[in-house]
Amino acid sequence: MTSPALSVLDLVPVRSGQTTGQALAATRSLARVADELGYRRYWLAEHHNMPAVAATNPPVLVALVAAETERIRVGSGGVMLPNHAPLVVAEQFALLEAAYPGRIDLGIGRAPGTDPLTSVALRHGAGGVSDDAVNHFPQYVDDIVAMMSADGVAMQVMGRVQALRATPRAESAADLWLLGSSDFSARLAAARGLPYVFAHHFSGRGTAEALELYRSEYQPSERHRKPHTFLTVNAVVAETQDEADRRALPNLLTMVALRTGQPLTPQPTIEEAEARGLPEEHRALAEQMSERWVVATPEQAAKQVVDLAATYGVDEVMLNPVAGAHEGSPLDRAPHREETLRLLADAL
Repeated sequence: MTSPALSVLDLVPVRSGQTTGQALAATRSLARVADELGYRRYWLAEHHNMPAVAATNPPVLVALVAAETERIRVGSGGVMLPNHAPLVVAEQFALLEAAYPGRIDLGIGRAPGTDPLTSVALRHGAGGVSDDAVNHFPQYVDDIVAMMSADGVAMQVMGRVQALRATPRAESAADLWLLGSSDFSARLAAARGLPYVFAHHFSGRGTAEALELYRSEYQPSERHRKPHTFLTVNAVVAETQDEADRRALPNLLTMVALRTGQPLTPQPTIEEAEARGLPEEHRALAEQMSERWVVATPEQAAKQVVDLAATYGVDEVMLNPVAGAHEGSPLDRAPHREETLRLLADAL
């Protein structure tokens, strides 16, 4: 199999001693590196009320990154639709597409991306209560597709039918992707003829089954005649295996804390993570998570990425570069995340 195209998923991590502004500067720098190296797309996640993650608002981040880059596609990975009114999402991405035509992806998920309290705060007066938002997810997806189109969607209010458009004169629409970690979004994407991505970097289980379900049930649409998908994976690449393992430790400790209900903090530096260590009772969980990551030297990482693409039948792999930083690293950059992108691109 030929080498797959490479893309980037960014959660805008915030590390110890780093401000939000510095984390955003690091993301802009990482995006410029990805653009220069020929990566296909750069997606930004939505997570809320987390000390180690600054990716709270994908449309704002997409605008920041698109303005800093020249050719790479920029999108959301993804907007958690139950948190937002569909019209607002459609308007945001219609404007982004108008500003950067042919470069915008709208990835949509139905998970909350946060804790219950924050979900209530997000949805107050917008997406409604949780059950309503999730139950209406398929209709909301259809509405967004229609509202971003030039014709808009016909809405009936008080006996009158009127077109509702996300923007006055759309000449193109952002590509819409459905994201998921279960078979729900796979079935919906197949039925609607939409591109689909399974959250392999987060779940790691059920990937093959979800992709097979999506492909086998796919119904061609006017915009997408064939199923379109790719793979996501956490990655750390360094010149030696020992250094790759060290750089993976800060994010691994953060993920263990998240999964075990420990207090969340900004991501530690490599030295802080080594001093803290991994509790023995959580070692099995950490190994279970990290075995699905690509943590390796350039040659081994390239082989693992090619093997993953072949295993799941995709021609694109989206990396979540999770390399931590050493103490004394520039706060407005993420040198080891940038190096992960460079080393892997050079090795493929």
